Amino acid sequence: MFEVSNIEQIRDFVRGATILGTGGGGDPDEGLRLLEKVFLEGKKIKLVNLSEIDKESVIVVPYYVGTIAPDAKTRKPIKIQEPIKIAFREMERILGRKISAVLASELGGFNASLALYMGAYMDLPVVDGDLLGRAAPELHQCTVHIFGIPMYPSVIVSETGNKVVVYEYSDIDDYEAIARYLSVLSGRFAAVVDTPLRIEDAEKAVVKNTLSMCIKVGEAVRIARGRRIDPVEEVRKILGGWRIFEGIVESYQYRDEKGFLRGEAIVKGAGKYSGMKLRTWIMNEHLMAWIDGKPVVMAPDLIMFLNDEGEGITNSELKEGMKVNVIASKAPDMWRTENGLKYFSPRRFGFDIDYIPIEELVGKTK
Repeated sequence: MFEVSNIEQIRDFVRGATILGTGGGGDPDEGLRLLEKVFLEGKKIKLVNLSEIDKESVIVVPYYVGTIAPDAKTRKPIKIQEPIKIAFREMERILGRKISAVLASELGGFNASLALYMGAYMDLPVVDGDLLGRAAPELHQCTVHIFGIPMYPSVIVSETGNKVVVYEYSDIDDYEAIARYLSVLSGRFAAVVDTPLRIEDAEKAVVKNTLSMCIKVGEAVRIARGRRIDPVEEVRKILGGWRIFEGIVESYQYRDEKGFLRGEAIVKGAGKYSGMKLRTWIMNEHLMAWIDGKPVVMAPDLIMFLNDEGEGITNSELKEGMKVNVIASKAPDMWRTENGLKYFSPRRFGFDIDYIPIEELVGKTK
């Protein structure tokens, strides 16, 4: 077990999770506020490996689903201040037993922080891992589908007062539509607690050690800045990735469409990339990237925008005129399997091309 023992580690965690959130994963400032709150209240944030949890335990996944568009607003009066807590307690009622541990749905400054917050608030350990290995826009991008593990029963609660229990869904398309529609009704997001897992299923589906990786990445950025060395390069080294571009955001077009932020960013190259342009396709997260029209990164591999200080830039904060550094890294191996690519690949998002791993594409674009 690893206990997050100080505010500096909390900030490192949120910094690293924001980078690995690939432009999405929620608002890191909100995530940081949650974690600082529970820490200052004296509650414990405990990360554990699956081997440390009792075999009869049940693990659940708390997160928010909805748009990250910066102009999204709640449409009706707020009736529930912390809907995730209501959803959590309702899940325990449905299961008829106490929940034993919490698991993050994805990485990102808010959704990964939310798992730590709920663990601390409920005095439960948090599994050192998640069900994605990055952030992604749809409920389809959850590793349980690769192994045929259902996400139900599910509890969905909006701050506007809707409380919905999904005991079973016909397929993941319907479940995504249900959850997304409830977030659209709210105008911003809905809180979800779902995917109750036994240890044997968690062992298959969890992308392990990703939360401790977030701390490691965030710490490396902080130390690099203190030593006045390039924090972006330190992130690249830790992730074993590639620094694929550097430049100024020339154009950033987005729209809030049916609960998703959709758009594209065009970056005008600087330094050794002068005269070149990078374009990313966005659906909440950066999912596809091209340099001068040639593909360089495809979902599910990671595309991360960082500023010169090594801070991750979310797509809700991205603006024209910003200086950005673009890092890419490999997706977890389970997403690169035949089953994984059914749910997370260019074709999943409407592109008529097969997935090519980044390590092959980077060589072609040099």
